Amino acid sequence: MQRTVKNHLLTLPLAAVAMLLAVSCASIDCPMDSLVYTQYQLRTASGTVDTLADTLTISTMRTDGNDSVLINKDVNITEFSLPISYAQAQDVFFIETKDSVTKTIWLDTVTVTKEDHPHFESVDCSPTYFHTLTGVSCTRNALDSVVIANPDVDYDTSKKHFYIYFKHRN
Repeated sequence: MQRTVKNHLLTLPLAAVAMLLAVSCASIDCPMDSLVYTQYQLRTASGTVDTLADTLTISTMRTDGNDSVLINKDVNITEFSLPISYAQAQDVFFIETKDSVTKTIWLDTVTVTKEDHPHFESVDCSPTYFHTLTGVSCTRNALDSVVIANPDVDYDTSKKHFYIYFKHRN
């Protein structure tokens, strides 16, 4: 009888440790937001960071056919973030810049093509999508060009994915 009690006393701590390990492995912190964002930085022709004094509004068409304003009348910016879809091969953004002095409005379209890659944190979490940027094009009313600086889009918001160059105006 004494031997049986000793064996049970040894198995209780081992069982407790095993249960703690099982619980700790199952507690994965799932991301609250499954969207990832592309980071745009405004640049001058010489490659330095630029500040846009004009008013900037950016919108897109949602999959249901309605438009959605992503940035509304922002002024004096050097960078901005835009969401990237996971259901389409390309995203189209409509950029409106309004000169603060002459009140002239320019409209441009930026089209981003990409490949989507499902990313799984855990079976307990919903899948997210990371992306590889494969191309970008734009109209050239107020924009001079948009170039891909870093093609890998994931949770890292410190990376600049695009450099955007506006035409020089006096």
